[in-house]
Amino acid sequence: MPLESAPIPEVKEETELEEEIALPWKVIVLNDPVNLMNYVVMVFRKVFGYDEQKATKHMREVHELGKSVLWTGEREQAETYVYQLQRWRLQTVLERDD
Repeated sequence: MPLESAPIPEVKEETELEEEIALPWKVIVLNDPVNLMNYVVMVFRKVFGYDEQKATKHMREVHELGKSVLWTGEREQAETYVYQLQRWRLQTVLERDD
């Protein structure tokens, strides 16, 4: 008795998880009462390679508005930035970009 091969269903290449990961994510630093302003500027320069002016702008946003979006992009890189900032003891969150 010959074996009949069943048709192979098409595999959807991009899953929901892959789509979610590919969406832009925001790296957000929150204000805290612990870190000095010049320390925060130094961390932004080291982690992101920002110049003094851009790092200071973000530090002021954190200080005055309570938070600043420092970077937006792919989730894997965003997670790396969050990890680095948290190692510098900055309160950092990762959010989906709408």
